[in-house]
Amino acid sequence: MTVDDRATAPMAGEPAPDAARTMPDRTTTVTDRVSLRGISGFGNHGVFDFERENGQRFVVDVTCWLDLGRAAASDDLTDTLDYGTLAQAIVADIEGPPLNLIEALAGRIAGSCLDSPLVESVEVTVHKPEAPIDVITAAKRHAEVADVAVTLTRSRTRD
Repeated sequence: MTVDDRATAPMAGEPAPDAARTMPDRTTTVTDRVSLRGISGFGNHGVFDFERENGQRFVVDVTCWLDLGRAAASDDLTDTLDYGTLAQAIVADIEGPPLNLIEALAGRIAGSCLDSPLVESVEVTVHKPEAPIDVITAAKRHAEVADVAVTLTRSRTRD
C-alpha cells in the first residue's frame, strides 16, 4: 500500500468508500421532527402515599427528531413515526408501574420514543398539574402553583 492508498483507505471501523455512499451520514443533524402535545393519562406516581393510592392526571409533550425525507416523498405511513402508536405507548407509560419522580417517568417515556429505530433524539416534558405543593405567602395566604413540569432530552447512542 502506498502513501496515497493510505490517505484514501478507510480507518479501522469506517465503512469502505462504496459502503459510505449508501450509509446515512450520522454527522448530519436531523432537523425534522414530529411533536405530540397534551397527551394525558392517569397514573399513581409520586413520593406521597396518597399520590400512590389516589393517583392523578399527568400531561406529556414529546418532540421526536427523525429524518422525514422518505415519508415526505413516499406519502407512506411505514416510512415515518406512527404518532397514534406513539401516543398509545406514552399513555401506557403514564399508566404503568408507579414511580416516585416525574423525572423517572420522563425517562421511561423517552425510552419508548427511542424504541422506534427512526427516532434519533427526543425531548419529553411531563406536566404534573395537580402536584401537591403547599405554598404559604408571607401574609399567611395559600398561593397556587398551576403546573410542575420537567423536561429531558435523550438521544440514541451510536457506536
